[in-house]
Amino acid sequence: MPAPTLTPLTGGNGIALSAARPGPDLAALGWSEEEYAASGTARAVDAAHGEAPYTTRVVVRRPVTAPASGTLVVEWLNVSSGADAAPDWTYLAEELVRQGHAWAGVSAQRNGVENGAATVTVEGAALQGLKAVDPVRYGDLHHPGDAYAYGIFTDVARAAAELTGAERVLAIGQSQSAYALTTYLNHVHPTERFFDGFLVHSRGDVAAPLGEPGRGIDLLAARAAGEPTPVRDDLDVPVLVLEAEGDLLGRINYLPARQPDGPLLRVWEVAGAAHADLFQIGEFEAFLGRPDPVNRGQHAYVARAALRHLEAWARGGPAAPSAPPLEIVGGAFVRDDLGIVRGGIRTPVVDAPADVVSGDAGPDASVICGLFGRTLPLPAGAGARLWATHEAYLSAYESATEAAIAAGFVLREDRDAVLAEARQA
Repeated sequence: MPAPTLTPLTGGNGIALSAARPGPDLAALGWSEEEYAASGTARAVDAAHGEAPYTTRVVVRRPVTAPASGTLVVEWLNVSSGADAAPDWTYLAEELVRQGHAWAGVSAQRNGVENGAATVTVEGAALQGLKAVDPVRYGDLHHPGDAYAYGIFTDVARAAAELTGAERVLAIGQSQSAYALTTYLNHVHPTERFFDGFLVHSRGDVAAPLGEPGRGIDLLAARAAGEPTPVRDDLDVPVLVLEAEGDLLGRINYLPARQPDGPLLRVWEVAGAAHADLFQIGEFEAFLGRPDPVNRGQHAYVARAALRHLEAWARGGPAAPSAPPLEIVGGAFVRDDLGIVRGGIRTPVVDAPADVVSGDAGPDASVICGLFGRTLPLPAGAGARLWATHEAYLSAYESATEAAIAAGFVLREDRDAVLAEARQA
């Protein structure tokens, strides 16, 4: 299909894109942020549904006076809250900016444009689609249903690539968007072959359904009725599947779809990380109403390393490093005497712990709280047993940071930020 027409969106209340954590000051960094209505005709994956016209939106952030890498990273915006959100921009903005990768956030799904049902909300805080949030700015948008979401994503990514002059294009998406990218990889990429690599971030056991005209994808129903679905094994571009500890079991339950690495596939599982965490929720942690602090793992730094490796791999560079899986026996994590999971990608907070970080929020957690894991104190007396002095703890934490960098799972540029997260008392 031809690339859609892009028309600048102006007026109303400005760009609507949910985020709890403020991003970098793009203007100060020599970047621009633009929003466009993208109008075209999309083809459904299911040929019985044919084609349909659409007008959706895309947010484009790119270097203008700053150096550009020639890479465009296209995020399938997440609609689990009922409104578009960009969780991977939150995790990856630091890496995108310092590498000069342009970013485009695509409103691929109906729920983000029209008013649709939310699958994950904070009580009393359900969000709305673009047309309801700001009819002045977004009133002319039209989404024909998620049967066409996969075609819309391809077409709008193609238009964003033309706009930015991209030499290579990567697709990324977290949570519900990762379910959709799994479907895209298995059913759409083999014929479109547009993207040069995929970061499938925190997917569950099934793939998203192909969708129906006039409706949004019902992911909960798909999970209840679906079969575990790995990524196809005849890949022609690199794919990195990034899973937090909190994604393997429980509500997300990636484990039944877990698969080994292949020539163009890497699966990374991060010990002590939750599906979402303090890095995502920031100062809004109290609104979750959690009895325990949310997960304070170091998911973000591993996600940045994943993007670094994927982008280099897509350029024709070396493959991303392989990572050991998290240890699971009999459907349960194997944990050490502190309660920290064994195996997986190790970061300083699990190898030089001052707390117990877990992807599990506990048996009575609500749906949304279950996604944020928890952070608990070390067992009584464990701190004194582990660390004779504060200096011994800091030395071990620094050694664990260097080990993670050497293994390729934390970037050298993030070293100071990781070290700053060590307990200072």
